[in-house]
Amino acid sequence: MNNEIMEYFSLLVKEKGIDRDYLEAVIKDIFETLVKKKFGPNANSDIIVNMEKGGIEIYYEREIVEELEDPVTQISIDEVNELGNEDELEVGDVYLQKIEPHEFGRRLINMARQTLSQKIREIEREIIYRDYSAMIGEIIVGEVYQIMKNGILVNHNRTEVYLPKSEQIPTESYTKGSTIRAVVKKVEKTPKGPQIIISRADNCFLKKLFEIEIPEIYDGLIEIKGIVREPGERAKVAVFSDDNRIDAVGACIGMKGVRISSIVKELNNEYIDVISYSDNPAIYVQRALQPGKVKKVEVDEANKKCYVYADNDQIAVIVGKNAVNIQLAMKLTGYDIDILREAKSFAEFKKDVELIDVKDQLGDDVYVILINNRFDTCLDVLKTPKYELVKTLTELDEEQIDEILQIVRKQLESAN
Repeated sequence: MNNEIMEYFSLLVKEKGIDRDYLEAVIKDIFETLVKKKFGPNANSDIIVNMEKGGIEIYYEREIVEELEDPVTQISIDEVNELGNEDELEVGDVYLQKIEPHEFGRRLINMARQTLSQKIREIEREIIYRDYSAMIGEIIVGEVYQIMKNGILVNHNRTEVYLPKSEQIPTESYTKGSTIRAVVKKVEKTPKGPQIIISRADNCFLKKLFEIEIPEIYDGLIEIKGIVREPGERAKVAVFSDDNRIDAVGACIGMKGVRISSIVKELNNEYIDVISYSDNPAIYVQRALQPGKVKKVEVDEANKKCYVYADNDQIAVIVGKNAVNIQLAMKLTGYDIDILREAKSFAEFKKDVELIDVKDQLGDDVYVILINNRFDTCLDVLKTPKYELVKTLTELDEEQIDEILQIVRKQLESAN
């Protein structure tokens, strides 16, 4: 048992990086308990552990006395002399009785083994928790070994990690034995040990892929300002560089798209829009709505809202399938985006129309409100940003203002 214990613990020291002093303390604690179990709860012991040589020495300590009162903590001088007092010990000295592990008996030995096993499991769990906690945000590569309804178990360096359904790319399918890359998202302590959650759907996974594939990002020459994803469908990545000599977007895409294509392939052909970041909200929103083409953007800073003007044929592109494009743009920029159709630009309206000419369509109450706020013509109304109209025409709600804009635009188109 002596050798078995020391070999196992030496292995933990070498392979797992467990603190040597901590392991020695664990071994001492186990054998101190065995001594108390064998001789009594007040029994004293001295356990010497040599991790390098792989040895354990167990000594039962008792005080030498003239007259014995407590046989657990004391031993008489007469008994010491009978046992062979080679060291010429006297009353008041400590007598050390060496105990071999097998002397504890089978029951206590089995108890020690169980305690050891429990301590070892606790140590290994703590190692796993510590190691993977330090890896949060890093990409690992593992092998799929069990596919379940709500997730996938992956083997990474003989450790079980978990890819939940919610962290998978919906368009992907997985097979047992296949290799998978994912980012360590979080590590949770559970009664059964640490649970390592990995993800392929998290924004951090895409960010790490960019760092791997694009040296300029890894070296800090290009900064990722924002990432948003609808896993399996589309992602938008805003990049920026302080160095005017670097084309941040071009560097991310690479020659003939070679850099971005490897990332797209890893994400099962998820579309990735790489855009140039701007601290000008109007420009940033316009770029974020790519591949849709925008004619004009009006920004309401106070309410974090943007009004985007675009031709009819661009509306579907700006919105995107299932509204994914515009939703991602709003998440990326932090602005609520309202799209306004623009049949003609203001410059194409050569002829203006007096507001009184559309009084019947507007209604008397609305007409009076507009006139009182110095809107005399249709162009006066149309050229005013929608958020300004909402702020100015407090008697009207947003739906009524949309209706007014439709009326004046239609009247202008008919007149021109």
